[in-house]
Parts: sequence; structure tokens; C-alpha cells
Amino acid sequence: MRVTASVVLVLAAVLSGAVAQEAQTFEVRLAAAPRDSAMREFVAGSGSAEITLAGSELVVTGRFEGLKSAATRANIHLAAVTGVRGPAVYELDVSKDMAGTISGVFELGNETLARLEAGHLYIQIDSDSAPEGNLWGWLLWTDP
Repeated sequence: MRVTASVVLVLAAVLSGAVAQEAQTFEVRLAAAPRDSAMREFVAGSGSAEITLAGSELVVTGRFEGLKSAATRANIHLAAVTGVRGPAVYELDVSKDMAGTISGVFELGNETLARLEAGHLYIQIDSDSAPEGNLWGWLLWTDP
């Protein structure tokens, strides 16, 4: 009987921890962001993405429109600080058109989770005419 009671208590603790860790969801606005004044004529459009974090799994789904040329790739980038460009770390699926969707599912490590909470991750959609970034959107947590 003691073993059974112990197993039940352990299972209850594990299940209550799993239930307590609910998924967090937030919206990201994707906006045209020319890298410099010379790129202003090539950069246009808008979009949004829904980000869901459940444990260490990050799910991205979104859409964009109004690009002046077809999207070529979309990535999640990791910056040293919020607002500063950084390298691509995750590749998103993207419609290769002037309007379409982005999506991806990623397992984040502890360091990347900490950087996400610090606001150091952003989405960037590149296009034919803006290969260094057409639409950008920072993954910033907001308190409910």
C-alpha cells in the first residue's frame, strides 16, 4: 500500500506541474524596415505572426502582404540586444510570393529561451529586392 500511495503522489505532482505550465501566446507585428535610406524604395508591406511557447517548443504561424517583390526566405534571428540585427538561428517556411504565410516549430534550448524572454529574437522576411530584410518583427513578451 505504501508503494502505491507514493506512486500516486509522484504522478499527481508530475501532472499538476504539467497542467500549471500553460502555453503562452502573443502576437508579433511585422513591419517594413529599410536597412538604410537607399532601400526605402524596395521595402514595403506588413504582416503579423502568432507565437506560442509551450515549455521549450516555439510555434510560429503568420501572414504577410504588400511586398514589392517575392519573399525569398524567412528566419528567426538572435540579437545581442533588442533592436540590433543578429544572425539567423531558425529557418521558417515562407510563401515565395508578395503575400503569403510563414510557419515553423522549434525546440529552444535554455539559453535561447532566456534570450527570448529578454526580447532578443526577431522574425525577418527577406525578398528579391530586399535580400537583407523586408519585414521585421520583434518577439517581445507582454504581461497579461
